[in-house]
Amino acid sequence: MSELPLYEIKDIALAPNGQHKIDWAYRNMPVLREIEKELKATKPFEGLKISVSVHVEAKTACLALVLREGGADVALTGCNPLSTQDDVAAALVERGMKVYCIHGADPETYRRHLEMTLAFGPDIVIDDGGDLAMLLHSTHSHLVPKMLGACEETTTGVHRLKILEEEGRLAYPVIAVNDARCKHLFDNRFGTGQSVWTAIMATTNLVVAGKQVVVAGFGMCGKGVALRAKGMGARVIVTEIDPVKACEAIMEGYEVMTMDEAAPLGDVFVTVTGCKDVITTKHFKKMKDGAICCNAGHFDVEINLVQLAELATEKKVLRQNIDGYVMDDGRTICILAEGRLVNLASGDGHPVEIMDMSFALQAQSARYIAQHGKTLARHVYDTPEAIDDRVGEFLLKAKGCSIDKLTPEQDHYIHSWNLE
Repeated sequence: MSELPLYEIKDIALAPNGQHKIDWAYRNMPVLREIEKELKATKPFEGLKISVSVHVEAKTACLALVLREGGADVALTGCNPLSTQDDVAAALVERGMKVYCIHGADPETYRRHLEMTLAFGPDIVIDDGGDLAMLLHSTHSHLVPKMLGACEETTTGVHRLKILEEEGRLAYPVIAVNDARCKHLFDNRFGTGQSVWTAIMATTNLVVAGKQVVVAGFGMCGKGVALRAKGMGARVIVTEIDPVKACEAIMEGYEVMTMDEAAPLGDVFVTVTGCKDVITTKHFKKMKDGAICCNAGHFDVEINLVQLAELATEKKVLRQNIDGYVMDDGRTICILAEGRLVNLASGDGHPVEIMDMSFALQAQSARYIAQHGKTLARHVYDTPEAIDDRVGEFLLKAKGCSIDKLTPEQDHYIHSWNLE
Protein backbone atom coordinates (compact mmCIF):
# COMPACT_ATOMS: atom_id res chain seq x y z
CA MET A 1 0.00 0.00 0.00
CA SER A 2 2.65 2.48 -1.06
CA GLU A 3 0.03 4.86 -2.43
CA LEU A 4 -2.42 4.83 0.44
CA PRO A 5 -5.58 6.83 -0.30
CA LEU A 6 -6.64 9.37 2.30
CA TYR A 7 -9.99 7.60 2.67
CA GLU A 8 -12.18 4.77 1.42
CA ILE A 9 -15.84 5.30 2.29
CA LYS A 10 -19.23 4.87 0.66
CA ASP A 11 -20.17 8.43 -0.37
CA ILE A 12 -18.76 11.82 0.65
CA ALA A 13 -22.14 13.40 -0.18
CA LEU A 14 -23.53 11.85 3.03
CA ALA A 15 -21.38 14.16 5.15
CA PRO A 16 -23.99 16.80 6.15
CA ASN A 17 -26.22 14.28 7.94
CA GLY A 18 -23.20 12.73 9.60
CA GLN A 19 -22.09 16.12 10.85
CA HIS A 20 -25.48 16.65 12.49
CA LYS A 21 -25.01 13.36 14.35
CA ILE A 22 -21.50 14.34 15.47
CA ASP A 23 -22.67 17.76 16.65
CA TRP A 24 -25.45 16.19 18.73
CA ALA A 25 -23.09 13.70 20.33
CA TYR A 26 -20.44 16.34 21.05
CA ARG A 27 -22.86 18.66 22.86
CA ASN A 28 -23.82 15.76 25.16
CA MET A 29 -20.26 14.66 26.00
CA PRO A 30 -19.15 17.11 28.73
CA VAL A 31 -16.40 14.87 30.11
CA LEU A 32 -14.71 14.40 26.74
CA ARG A 33 -14.98 18.15 26.13
CA GLU A 34 -13.05 18.81 29.35
CA ILE A 35 -10.37 16.33 28.30
CA GLU A 36 -10.25 18.03 24.90
CA LYS A 37 -9.40 21.37 26.51
CA GLU A 38 -6.39 19.81 28.22
CA LEU A 39 -5.22 17.94 25.13
CA LYS A 40 -5.58 21.02 22.94
CA ALA A 41 -3.50 23.08 25.38
CA THR A 42 -0.73 20.53 25.95
CA LYS A 43 -0.60 18.66 22.58
CA PRO A 44 0.63 15.34 24.08
CA PHE A 45 0.20 13.56 20.73
CA GLU A 46 2.22 16.05 18.69
CA GLY A 47 4.14 14.13 16.04
CA LEU A 48 2.41 10.83 16.89
CA LYS A 49 0.17 8.64 14.74
CA ILE A 50 -2.85 6.87 16.23
CA SER A 51 -4.71 4.02 14.51
CA VAL A 52 -8.27 3.55 15.78
CA SER A 53 -10.52 0.52 15.20
CA VAL A 54 -13.81 1.24 16.97
CA HIS A 55 -17.45 1.26 15.82
CA VAL A 56 -17.64 4.20 13.41
CA GLU A 57 -20.55 6.27 14.60
CA ALA A 58 -20.98 9.75 16.09
CA LYS A 59 -19.47 9.17 19.54
CA THR A 60 -16.38 7.54 18.06
CA ALA A 61 -16.09 10.47 15.67
CA CYS A 62 -15.91 12.80 18.67
CA LEU A 63 -13.07 10.73 20.16
CA ALA A 64 -11.13 10.79 16.88
CA LEU A 65 -11.53 14.55 16.56
CA VAL A 66 -10.44 15.11 20.18
CA LEU A 67 -7.32 13.00 19.62
CA ARG A 68 -6.53 15.16 16.62
CA GLU A 69 -6.97 18.29 18.73
CA GLY A 70 -4.28 16.78 20.97
CA GLY A 71 -1.86 16.81 18.05
CA ALA A 72 -2.32 13.28 16.69
CA ASP A 73 -2.44 12.17 13.08
CA VAL A 74 -5.43 9.80 13.24
CA ALA A 75 -6.53 6.98 10.95
CA LEU A 76 -9.91 5.40 11.70
CA THR A 77 -11.71 2.21 10.72
CA GLY A 78 -14.59 0.18 12.13
CA CYS A 79 -14.49 -2.93 14.29
CA ASN A 80 -17.70 -4.41 12.88
CA PRO A 81 -18.87 -3.98 9.27
CA LEU A 82 -22.52 -3.60 10.26
CA SER A 83 -21.95 -0.88 12.87
CA THR A 84 -20.32 1.61 10.49
CA GLN A 85 -22.48 4.65 9.78
CA ASP A 86 -21.53 5.84 6.32
CA ASP A 87 -22.72 9.40 6.88
CA VAL A 88 -20.50 9.78 9.96
CA ALA A 89 -17.53 8.37 8.04
CA ALA A 90 -18.17 10.91 5.29
CA ALA A 91 -18.38 13.79 7.77
CA LEU A 92 -15.00 12.85 9.22
CA VAL A 93 -13.44 12.69 5.76
CA GLU A 94 -14.85 16.13 5.01
CA ARG A 95 -13.08 17.33 8.17
CA GLY A 96 -9.75 15.94 6.94
CA MET A 97 -9.64 12.61 8.77
CA LYS A 98 -8.17 9.42 7.33
CA VAL A 99 -11.17 7.02 7.31
CA TYR A 100 -11.42 3.49 5.89
CA CYS A 101 -14.79 1.82 6.39
CA ILE A 102 -18.05 1.04 4.58
CA HIS A 103 -21.24 -0.31 6.13
CA GLY A 104 -21.80 -3.94 5.22
CA ALA A 105 -18.27 -4.50 3.92
CA ASP A 106 -17.47 -8.10 3.01
CA PRO A 107 -14.73 -9.86 5.02
CA GLU A 108 -12.03 -9.12 2.44
CA THR A 109 -12.86 -5.41 2.31
CA TYR A 110 -13.16 -5.23 6.08
CA ARG A 111 -9.67 -6.69 6.51
CA ARG A 112 -8.27 -4.36 3.86
CA HIS A 113 -9.63 -1.38 5.77
CA LEU A 114 -7.94 -2.60 8.95
CA GLU A 115 -4.68 -2.89 7.04
CA MET A 116 -5.09 0.57 5.54
CA THR A 117 -5.59 2.02 9.01
CA LEU A 118 -2.26 0.53 10.09
CA ALA A 119 -0.41 1.32 6.89
CA PHE A 120 0.83 4.74 8.00
CA GLY A 121 2.71 3.17 10.91
CA PRO A 122 0.99 4.00 14.21
CA ASP A 123 2.71 4.93 17.44
CA ILE A 124 -0.47 4.16 19.43
CA VAL A 125 -3.38 1.85 18.67
CA ILE A 126 -6.91 2.13 20.06
CA ASP A 127 -8.63 -1.21 19.54
CA ASP A 128 -12.15 -2.57 20.10
CA GLY A 129 -12.17 -6.35 20.09
CA GLY A 130 -8.55 -6.86 19.09
CA ASP A 131 -8.75 -6.79 15.29
CA LEU A 132 -5.75 -4.48 14.95
CA ALA A 133 -3.93 -6.51 17.61
CA MET A 134 -4.53 -9.64 15.55
CA LEU A 135 -2.79 -8.08 12.56
CA LEU A 136 0.02 -6.59 14.66
CA HIS A 137 0.75 -10.02 16.13
CA SER A 138 0.78 -11.72 12.72
CA THR A 139 1.05 -10.21 9.25
CA HIS A 140 1.88 -6.68 10.42
CA SER A 141 4.39 -7.44 13.17
CA HIS A 142 6.96 -5.28 11.34
CA LEU A 143 5.07 -2.22 12.62
CA VAL A 144 5.46 -3.14 16.29
CA PRO A 145 9.02 -1.81 16.94
CA LYS A 146 7.81 1.75 16.31
CA MET A 147 4.82 1.44 18.64
CA LEU A 148 4.54 2.92 22.12
CA GLY A 149 1.51 0.82 23.06
CA ALA A 150 -2.23 0.35 22.76
CA CYS A 151 -5.58 0.73 24.51
CA GLU A 152 -8.29 -1.95 24.37
CA GLU A 153 -11.99 -1.17 24.73
CA THR A 154 -13.69 -4.53 25.18
CA THR A 155 -13.88 -7.53 27.50
CA THR A 156 -13.21 -9.84 24.54
CA GLY A 157 -10.17 -7.88 23.42
CA VAL A 158 -8.64 -7.67 26.90
CA HIS A 159 -9.19 -11.39 27.42
CA ARG A 160 -7.33 -12.25 24.22
CA LEU A 161 -4.47 -9.87 24.97
CA LYS A 162 -4.05 -11.40 28.42
CA ILE A 163 -3.78 -14.82 26.77
CA LEU A 164 -0.98 -13.44 24.57
CA GLU A 165 0.72 -12.08 27.69
CA GLU A 166 0.45 -15.41 29.50
CA GLU A 167 2.00 -17.12 26.48
CA GLY A 168 4.83 -14.58 26.40
CA ARG A 169 3.75 -13.31 22.97
CA LEU A 170 2.32 -9.87 23.76
CA ALA A 171 4.23 -7.49 21.51
CA TYR A 172 3.60 -4.11 23.20
CA PRO A 173 2.14 -2.62 26.40
CA VAL A 174 -1.64 -2.33 26.59
CA ILE A 175 -3.96 -0.32 28.83
CA ALA A 176 -7.08 -2.41 29.58
CA VAL A 177 -9.55 0.45 29.30
CA ASN A 178 -12.42 -2.06 29.48
CA ASP A 179 -11.50 -2.92 33.06
CA ALA A 180 -11.60 0.65 34.36
CA ARG A 181 -14.38 1.22 36.88
CA CYS A 182 -15.90 3.98 34.75
CA LYS A 183 -16.01 1.53 31.83
CA HIS A 184 -17.21 -1.84 33.09
CA LEU A 185 -19.53 -0.45 35.77
CA PHE A 186 -21.30 1.97 33.45
CA ASP A 187 -20.59 1.23 29.78
CA ASN A 188 -20.84 -2.55 30.09
CA ARG A 189 -23.77 -2.63 32.48
CA PHE A 190 -25.93 0.45 31.86
CA GLY A 191 -24.80 1.18 28.30
CA THR A 192 -25.24 -2.38 27.05
CA GLY A 193 -28.43 -2.85 29.04
CA GLN A 194 -30.14 0.17 27.51
CA SER A 195 -28.76 0.02 23.98
CA VAL A 196 -29.51 -3.69 23.49
CA TRP A 197 -33.15 -3.24 24.35
CA THR A 198 -33.44 0.01 22.41
CA ALA A 199 -32.20 -1.88 19.34
CA ILE A 200 -34.41 -4.95 19.92
CA MET A 201 -37.53 -2.84 20.40
CA ALA A 202 -36.81 -0.61 17.40
CA THR A 203 -36.03 -3.60 15.17
CA THR A 204 -39.01 -5.76 16.16
CA ASN A 205 -41.59 -3.16 17.25
CA LEU A 206 -42.70 -5.68 19.89
CA VAL A 207 -43.45 -5.24 23.57
CA VAL A 208 -40.99 -6.52 26.20
CA ALA A 209 -43.41 -6.76 29.11
CA GLY A 210 -44.75 -10.25 29.69
CA LYS A 211 -42.15 -11.99 27.56
CA GLN A 212 -39.77 -14.70 28.72
CA VAL A 213 -36.28 -13.38 28.11
CA VAL A 214 -33.22 -15.65 28.21
CA VAL A 215 -29.91 -13.89 28.89
CA ALA A 216 -26.83 -16.02 28.22
CA GLY A 217 -23.99 -14.78 30.41
CA PHE A 218 -24.17 -12.79 33.63
CA GLY A 219 -21.04 -10.67 33.40
CA MET A 220 -21.34 -6.89 33.56
CA CYS A 221 -23.03 -6.73 30.14
CA GLY A 222 -25.38 -9.60 30.94
CA LYS A 223 -26.32 -7.97 34.24
CA GLY A 224 -27.33 -4.84 32.35
CA VAL A 225 -29.38 -6.71 29.76
CA ALA A 226 -31.19 -8.71 32.46
CA LEU A 227 -31.79 -5.62 34.62
CA ARG A 228 -33.43 -3.64 31.82
CA ALA A 229 -35.54 -6.60 30.69
CA LYS A 230 -36.77 -7.11 34.24
CA GLY A 231 -37.48 -3.38 34.58
CA MET A 232 -39.68 -3.45 31.49
CA GLY A 233 -41.76 -6.33 32.81
CA ALA A 234 -40.11 -9.38 31.28
CA ARG A 235 -39.58 -12.65 33.11
CA VAL A 236 -35.85 -13.32 32.95
CA ILE A 237 -33.90 -16.56 32.78
CA VAL A 238 -30.10 -16.46 33.08
CA THR A 239 -27.78 -19.17 31.75
CA GLU A 240 -24.20 -19.30 33.05
CA ILE A 241 -21.08 -21.47 33.35
CA ASP A 242 -19.74 -19.67 36.43
CA PRO A 243 -21.35 -20.98 39.66
CA VAL A 244 -20.77 -17.74 41.57
CA LYS A 245 -22.31 -15.57 38.84
CA ALA A 246 -25.21 -18.00 38.66
CA CYS A 247 -25.75 -17.61 42.40
CA GLU A 248 -25.62 -13.84 41.99
CA ALA A 249 -28.33 -14.06 39.33
CA ILE A 250 -30.51 -16.07 41.72
CA MET A 251 -30.01 -13.45 44.43
CA GLU A 252 -31.05 -10.77 41.91
CA GLY A 253 -34.35 -12.60 41.44
CA TYR A 254 -33.74 -14.34 38.12
CA GLU A 255 -34.32 -17.97 37.23
CA VAL A 256 -31.12 -19.87 36.47
CA MET A 257 -30.94 -22.93 34.26
CA THR A 258 -29.03 -24.43 31.34
CA MET A 259 -29.60 -23.30 27.77
CA ASP A 260 -31.02 -26.77 27.07
CA GLU A 261 -33.69 -26.13 29.70
CA ALA A 262 -34.30 -22.53 28.64
CA ALA A 263 -34.55 -23.19 24.88
CA PRO A 264 -38.25 -24.21 24.80
CA LEU A 265 -39.24 -21.43 27.23
CA GLY A 266 -37.74 -18.26 25.77
CA ASP A 267 -39.47 -15.67 23.63
CA VAL A 268 -36.29 -13.57 23.27
CA PHE A 269 -32.71 -14.86 23.59
CA VAL A 270 -29.79 -12.47 24.10
CA THR A 271 -26.27 -13.93 24.09
CA VAL A 272 -23.59 -11.91 25.83
CA THR A 273 -20.89 -14.41 26.81
CA GLY A 274 -17.89 -13.71 24.58
CA CYS A 275 -17.81 -17.43 23.69
CA LYS A 276 -18.82 -19.42 20.61
CA ASP A 277 -21.70 -21.87 20.09
CA VAL A 278 -23.88 -20.66 22.95
CA ILE A 279 -27.02 -21.43 20.91
CA THR A 280 -26.70 -24.40 18.56
CA THR A 281 -28.71 -27.07 16.73
CA LYS A 282 -30.03 -28.79 19.86
CA HIS A 283 -31.43 -25.48 21.09
CA PHE A 284 -32.96 -24.39 17.77
CA LYS A 285 -34.86 -27.69 17.63
CA LYS A 286 -36.57 -26.89 20.95
CA MET A 287 -37.44 -23.22 20.40
CA LYS A 288 -40.92 -21.81 20.05
CA ASP A 289 -42.30 -20.64 16.73
CA GLY A 290 -41.31 -16.98 16.44
CA ALA A 291 -38.50 -17.13 19.01
CA ILE A 292 -36.18 -14.15 18.60
CA CYS A 293 -32.41 -14.60 18.92
CA CYS A 294 -29.86 -11.84 19.03
CA ASN A 295 -26.28 -11.34 20.12
CA ALA A 296 -24.69 -8.64 22.27
CA GLY A 297 -21.21 -10.20 22.41
CA HIS A 298 -18.45 -8.70 20.30
CA PHE A 299 -18.13 -11.42 17.65
CA ASP A 300 -20.90 -13.10 15.66
CA VAL A 301 -20.10 -16.61 16.88
CA GLU A 302 -22.41 -16.99 19.88
CA ILE A 303 -25.43 -18.03 17.81
CA ASN A 304 -24.37 -20.77 15.37
CA LEU A 305 -26.03 -19.55 12.18
CA VAL A 306 -24.34 -22.21 10.04
CA GLN A 307 -26.14 -24.91 11.99
CA LEU A 308 -29.39 -22.93 11.89
CA ALA A 309 -29.13 -22.60 8.10
CA GLU A 310 -28.57 -26.35 7.81
CA LEU A 311 -31.79 -26.99 9.77
CA ALA A 312 -33.86 -24.47 7.84
CA THR A 313 -35.89 -25.25 4.73
CA GLU A 314 -36.11 -21.56 3.90
CA LYS A 315 -34.55 -18.25 4.94
CA LYS A 316 -36.47 -15.04 4.34
CA VAL A 317 -36.37 -11.39 5.35
CA LEU A 318 -39.20 -10.72 7.79
CA ARG A 319 -38.38 -7.07 8.43
CA GLN A 320 -35.28 -4.90 8.14
CA ASN A 321 -32.53 -6.57 10.21
CA ILE A 322 -34.71 -9.63 10.94
CA ASP A 323 -34.07 -12.90 9.10
CA GLY A 324 -36.55 -15.74 9.51
CA TYR A 325 -35.27 -19.32 9.35
CA VAL A 326 -38.18 -21.69 8.61
CA MET A 327 -37.86 -25.17 10.12
CA ASP A 328 -39.24 -28.32 8.52
CA ASP A 329 -42.06 -28.41 11.08
CA GLY A 330 -43.18 -24.89 10.13
CA ARG A 331 -41.62 -23.04 13.07
CA THR A 332 -39.69 -19.85 12.30
CA ILE A 333 -36.62 -18.76 14.28
CA CYS A 334 -35.96 -15.02 14.02
CA ILE A 335 -32.38 -13.73 13.97
CA LEU A 336 -31.67 -10.05 14.48
CA ALA A 337 -28.78 -8.23 12.76
CA GLU A 338 -27.26 -11.41 11.31
CA GLY A 339 -26.16 -12.45 14.79
CA ARG A 340 -23.81 -9.48 15.08
CA LEU A 341 -23.77 -6.92 17.89
CA VAL A 342 -27.45 -6.07 17.93
CA ASN A 343 -27.11 -2.71 19.68
CA LEU A 344 -24.78 -1.41 16.96
CA ALA A 345 -25.81 -3.41 13.90
CA SER A 346 -29.48 -2.56 14.55
CA GLY A 347 -29.08 0.66 16.51
CA ASP A 348 -26.85 3.58 17.45
CA GLY A 349 -24.94 1.76 20.15
CA HIS A 350 -24.57 2.96 23.71
CA PRO A 351 -26.14 6.23 24.85
CA VAL A 352 -23.99 9.31 24.25
CA GLU A 353 -23.42 10.03 27.95
CA ILE A 354 -22.14 6.50 28.53
CA MET A 355 -19.61 6.70 25.70
CA ASP A 356 -18.61 10.13 26.97
CA MET A 357 -17.12 8.36 29.98
CA SER A 358 -15.60 5.48 28.00
CA PHE A 359 -13.98 7.69 25.38
CA ALA A 360 -12.71 10.11 28.01
CA LEU A 361 -10.94 7.07 29.48
CA GLN A 362 -9.59 6.18 26.04
CA ALA A 363 -8.25 9.68 25.40
CA GLN A 364 -6.55 9.85 28.80
CA SER A 365 -5.17 6.33 28.50
CA ALA A 366 -3.74 7.14 25.06
CA ARG A 367 -2.09 10.20 26.61
CA TYR A 368 -0.63 7.95 29.32
CA ILE A 369 0.80 5.66 26.61
CA ALA A 370 2.24 8.68 24.78
CA GLN A 371 3.97 9.84 27.97
CA HIS A 372 5.10 6.50 29.42
CA GLY A 373 4.99 3.93 26.61
CA LYS A 374 8.76 3.90 26.08
CA THR A 375 9.33 2.72 29.65
CA LEU A 376 6.45 0.25 29.96
CA ALA A 377 7.00 -3.50 29.75
CA ARG A 378 4.95 -5.67 27.39
CA HIS A 379 2.13 -6.17 29.84
CA VAL A 380 -1.64 -5.65 30.03
CA TYR A 381 -2.02 -2.82 32.54
CA ASP A 382 -5.03 -1.71 34.51
CA THR A 383 -6.20 1.79 33.73
CA PRO A 384 -4.39 4.05 36.21
CA GLU A 385 -6.70 4.83 39.13
CA ALA A 386 -6.07 8.55 38.76
CA ILE A 387 -7.53 8.44 35.23
CA ASP A 388 -10.62 6.60 36.46
CA ASP A 389 -11.10 9.09 39.29
CA ARG A 390 -10.77 12.11 37.00
CA VAL A 391 -13.49 10.83 34.68
CA GLY A 392 -15.79 10.35 37.67
CA GLU A 393 -14.94 13.81 39.00
CA PHE A 394 -15.58 15.47 35.63
CA LEU A 395 -18.95 13.72 35.32
CA LEU A 396 -20.00 14.77 38.83
CA LYS A 397 -19.01 18.34 38.01
CA ALA A 398 -21.02 18.25 34.78
CA LYS A 399 -24.07 17.05 36.71
CA GLY A 400 -23.63 19.65 39.45
CA CYS A 401 -23.00 17.02 42.13
CA SER A 402 -20.53 17.15 45.01
CA ILE A 403 -19.12 14.40 47.21
CA ASP A 404 -17.44 14.32 50.59
CA LYS A 405 -13.67 14.26 51.04
CA LEU A 406 -11.67 12.62 53.82
CA THR A 407 -10.35 14.91 56.52
CA PRO A 408 -6.63 14.47 57.33
CA GLU A 409 -7.66 12.57 60.45
CA GLN A 410 -9.94 10.26 58.46
CA ASP A 411 -7.24 9.68 55.86
CA HIS A 412 -4.77 8.75 58.60
CA TYR A 413 -7.31 6.44 60.23
CA ILE A 414 -8.15 4.57 57.04
CA HIS A 415 -4.53 4.13 56.01
CA SER A 416 -3.03 3.35 59.41
CA TRP A 417 -2.52 0.10 61.28
CA ASN A 418 -2.98 1.94 64.55
CA LEU A 419 -6.72 2.60 64.79
CA GLU A 420 -6.59 4.79 67.90
